[in-house]
Amino acid sequence: MSRPVWTGVLSFGLVSLPVALHSATDSHTIPFHQLQRGTADRIRNRRVNERTGDEVDNAEIVKGFDTGGEYVIVEPKELDDIAPGRSKAIEVSGFVDLDTVDPIFFDKTYYLGPRGEQHGTVYALLQRALAESNKAGVATFVMRGREYLVALKAEDDLLTLHTLHWADEIRDPHREVPDLPSKTDPPAAEVKMAHQLIDTLTTDWNPEDFRDTFQEKVKALIEAKVAGEAVEKAEPAARPTGAVDLMDALRASVERARSPKDTGGKATTAVAGKTREEKKPAAKKPAAKKRATAHGSARGKPLMALTKAELYEKAAAAGIEGRSTMNHDQLARALSADGG
Repeated sequence: MSRPVWTGVLSFGLVSLPVALHSATDSHTIPFHQLQRGTADRIRNRRVNERTGDEVDNAEIVKGFDTGGEYVIVEPKELDDIAPGRSKAIEVSGFVDLDTVDPIFFDKTYYLGPRGEQHGTVYALLQRALAESNKAGVATFVMRGREYLVALKAEDDLLTLHTLHWADEIRDPHREVPDLPSKTDPPAAEVKMAHQLIDTLTTDWNPEDFRDTFQEKVKALIEAKVAGEAVEKAEPAARPTGAVDLMDALRASVERARSPKDTGGKATTAVAGKTREEKKPAAKKPAAKKRATAHGSARGKPLMALTKAELYEKAAAAGIEGRSTMNHDQLARALSADGG
């Protein structure tokens, strides 16, 4: 059971409910210590006076705002004094339809529980009313010297509190992203094929299907170094799809996602590092049929000059296993080895 990160009173209208705020998420990042290279010496961060070089106790540190010519000193107690009541109250100013809140505004999630069984009736009443109306309570409160805009929601059998970004914290994408495409209409055939690909890859949302594969690789890296074993490097990223071979790539993606002719099983679907392999190994084509080789293809073009879609089709014809997870260069190498 976790300790609450904040306690106070939730108020809506003339109704008040003592509540406790608990973190809803936990990070599983692998912790590393900082060491000086070539030693086992830890690197420590210390608060030091930049003029004297002396370490300063935390109790002696105050906040200072630089006005350009001098600092305006603000004591921690002064920040508490300007909002003594609000620091212990979540004040719901109104209720809005959940569908009207853009996801970009959501930041962090907390569980909100009643402080004591005697407050269960009021808590359950608010939870049920929000769940049945599909609305969220919009409120503000102060925690750790900072004011938060929050959305109060009903999820399952409890209330959750989501901190929101303020409107002036949302950046304009047209000012932040320099290479956004201009308003152009893609060819109708490509749009139709893109819709087919999306429809084919549509599935139910199941968060358990996803896992942090990078953290797994970091753990494997540490274990390999402890055992004195070689560390396998990751494959390079796939080449960007160009406008010339976009249609070929879309078509091949749809065919692969639907039901590959040569697998005899389900299509391979990669889900955040979790791959569902074909049920049966791909059957080899008769040797009499022509295969792509390291020197060319049926069209007389070098393998590296073919698009990924063309390489995939040839890999399927050659019965190369694992082709659906390969990038352009890996497909070419596999075909070269198979035909060599």
